[in-house]
Amino acid sequence: ARRELRAAGRRIPDDVAVVGFDDSVVARHMDPPLTSVRQPIEEMGRTMARVLLERIAGESPEHSIVLPTELVVRESS
Repeated sequence: ARRELRAAGRRIPDDVAVVGFDDSVVARHMDPPLTSVRQPIEEMGRTMARVLLERIAGESPEHSIVLPTELVVRESS
């Protein structure tokens, strides 16, 4: 998206704000650094493993789980 915006003569963030998802290491090193939504990856893994083991054991009814996310604001927005 960044490349196409620049090819069209658009400036980030002056003309267009760009926001990503997952807050990878690459997001911090882009030009400009990418604003991103950070997910609790380790907590997601632990939670899913726990739910899977509970379901295998027949202990966990189906339910929704919502984990917190965080907006990491950088220079792209």
